[in-house]
Amino acid sequence: MASSALHLPLSPPSRAIAATTNNNPFDPLSYSSQAIISSPPPNPTLRTPSIRSRLSQICQQGQPHLARQIFDSIAEPKTVLWNTIIIGFICNNMPQEALFLYSHMKNSSPHTKCDSYTYSSVLKACTLLHNLRIGKAVHCHFIRGLTNPSRIVYNALLNFYATCLSSSDNKEMGGYIKGFDYSKHDLVCAIFNMMRKRDVVAWNTMILWYTKTERFLEAVILFKKMMKMGIRLSAVSFVNVFPAFSGLEDYNNAEVLYGMLLKLGSECVDDLYVASSAIFMFAELGCLDFARKIFDNCSQRNIEIWNTMIGGYLQNNCPVEGIKLFLQAMESETVFDDVTFLSALSAVSQLQWLDLAQQLHAYIIKNLSKLPVIVANAILVMYSRCNSIHTSFEVFDKMPERDVISWNTMVSAFVQNGFNDEGLLLVYEMQKQGFLVDSVTVTALLSAASNLRNWNIGKQTHAYLLRHGIQFEGMDSYIIDMYAKSGLIRNSQLHFENSNSCNRDQATWNAMIAGLAQNGLVEEAIVVFKQLLQQNVMPNAVTLASVLPACSLMGNADLGKQLHGFSVRNLLDQNVFVGSALVDMYSKSGAIKLAENMFFDIHEKNAVTYTTMILGYGQHGMGERALSLFRSMQASNIQPDAITFVAVLSACGYAGLVDEGLQIFRSMEKEFKIHPSTEHYCCVTDMLGKVGRVVEAYEFVEQLGEEGNSVEIWGSLLASCKLHQKFDLGEVVAKKLLQMDIRNSMTGYHVLLSNLYAEEGNWDNVDRVRREMKEKGIRKDVGCSWIDVAGCVNYFASKDQEHPQSDEIYKLLGLFKKMKDADY
Repeated sequence: MASSALHLPLSPPSRAIAATTNNNPFDPLSYSSQAIISSPPPNPTLRTPSIRSRLSQICQQGQPHLARQIFDSIAEPKTVLWNTIIIGFICNNMPQEALFLYSHMKNSSPHTKCDSYTYSSVLKACTLLHNLRIGKAVHCHFIRGLTNPSRIVYNALLNFYATCLSSSDNKEMGGYIKGFDYSKHDLVCAIFNMMRKRDVVAWNTMILWYTKTERFLEAVILFKKMMKMGIRLSAVSFVNVFPAFSGLEDYNNAEVLYGMLLKLGSECVDDLYVASSAIFMFAELGCLDFARKIFDNCSQRNIEIWNTMIGGYLQNNCPVEGIKLFLQAMESETVFDDVTFLSALSAVSQLQWLDLAQQLHAYIIKNLSKLPVIVANAILVMYSRCNSIHTSFEVFDKMPERDVISWNTMVSAFVQNGFNDEGLLLVYEMQKQGFLVDSVTVTALLSAASNLRNWNIGKQTHAYLLRHGIQFEGMDSYIIDMYAKSGLIRNSQLHFENSNSCNRDQATWNAMIAGLAQNGLVEEAIVVFKQLLQQNVMPNAVTLASVLPACSLMGNADLGKQLHGFSVRNLLDQNVFVGSALVDMYSKSGAIKLAENMFFDIHEKNAVTYTTMILGYGQHGMGERALSLFRSMQASNIQPDAITFVAVLSACGYAGLVDEGLQIFRSMEKEFKIHPSTEHYCCVTDMLGKVGRVVEAYEFVEQLGEEGNSVEIWGSLLASCKLHQKFDLGEVVAKKLLQMDIRNSMTGYHVLLSNLYAEEGNWDNVDRVRREMKEKGIRKDVGCSWIDVAGCVNYFASKDQEHPQSDEIYKLLGLFKKMKDADY
């Protein structure tokens, strides 16, 4: 019998148990029960617990399966016992078992009837499982089975639909997606409106549904309506409506709302969940001072409070404050969880402080017996952001367990730090280990192909995407960029044209414009930019930074000025990339004063901005200003990079500031730890050669050894020999050049060599060089100039006959020649 299965105290069973478990009139227990009825009532403290309370107690002790075994021994359990076991499974996080028991309960009909508690509990199980299909079936069951459902059923139903319909797992089952028209069909709202009586739970669930579906204004309106109807607000009411105010960016009413919370007293204010939600709301609104006040006033702080405040600092780009708070949490001996460590690692990643990264890594190892994969992945990111890619790989190599995120993180780290070949090898190893290539891996592969200018890898990756039907946001832009940088600009255009013009995102347009401009197709870049405007796509900072170089290449300063005006009107001119592009455009268009004004108007400058302005000064012969700006850059704590040194050395060469240039060149390795490249050696050689120190330039190149074996360096030296008529040295340099493999792309050096021999009068060598050019099919590109008149760019080349007004132009040139001959 059921009673014998329980380890009950040694006292007689209660009347309820006897009546329930023993229907045999001949059983001795039936007589003992009669004796109990006639005897005096027992002491209440010694009263035997009911079977329901015993089952409930066993479930609370974490043994729902034991409770189920006892339950199965009961002959005809009542509804309340079924409910007890179902609830027990749910409370022990076994919703699937709860659904199995409900199914068994339904099959036991008509002996057992489901009540409101049954349906509310089963709906809770469906909610935990995000199982919309079974939940809908249960909804149908209680419509047929209950004539007058109670509020707890409707509340459970509201919570079920609000949770499951907003879940990405249920899109195919009718779950709502972003952009869904809720005015036509909103099941949650329909159930809410159907309820005759609504308690605070129903109102809170409805507000939560509105915030989940990003209908923030409706959530606030419902919250106000709730107050007008006199519904007593709970802590959950505030927690659910906080995201609506942050979503609306309503700073003022957010403070009013928190003031209302304070009026409710310490019960709500001191609730840790409420405090955490309030901190998050103000952090989302950017009101970090207010968020910190709430944090400081918390009488108690759990780890969620600390995590929310640290996360708020990171969200608002304040990693230093986030680290300080993390250290404060350490001093308070707070027990950290994975989220805390992830936040701290993210802060150090933003700061890019390697010393701090190493200290934090050591602290995590000391405090965690086993490193979770998610934390290890964050450590990989941290070291790669701190430019310590070797340490990052060491951590990766020692990971006992890796997931696909680990592999993708390491591959992306290699590619982002310039180790493209290593990234490709790691993808190969990743596939050998049985991990599938996903959209993140493909993004890294396409970036590696772009960086390596390797169209073969790019095409293979593109084919893999097509074969496996992989689609991800920004995919078209990566493919277009890869083909453009690999020199296959027509493939980029073909992919761009095959994409749906109405569905092209901003990144796709930007990639196409930038690709065309980088491949010299400036007119086509402008055409695509105009198409973008015709499609009513608003240009962003990247668009302007991509199209502005095309303006300078075309000589179309007017269009550049129009884009500058557009950037000012749309508050994009202060973007560092747009500002740098405008400085570059004006300096290359000859408007150095406008470039200078633009430079000084940019509030936040980076190394690119300074380098662009230094280069502009150099190209306009303003060497002293270039040097002054270089020193100002260092005073502003902005580290010059290798390209900055190319710019400043070029400026010194243009202005003849040789001693200053040599001093800067020597400081590259000593002070800035930047090893010179071919470009830097070219600048020094050219700088010495231009002022007539040709022999010194030759000696400089000679002492470079293998590093100096570059056509560019020796070509620059040859130009200096021609400029200063150093024919003997020029002969030596020419022989060195001829020993090298001067490809077709080096046409200029052949012409330069021919001209040097011509000035020396060595016509045999002139004929030999020109004959070699003819045999190799080398042709000198015709020089070209242009001018923008009334919005139309006019191109001119030597002996050009293609200009529509060429006859009139040549007549005018002939007239000028006659005037010059006549001394006019």
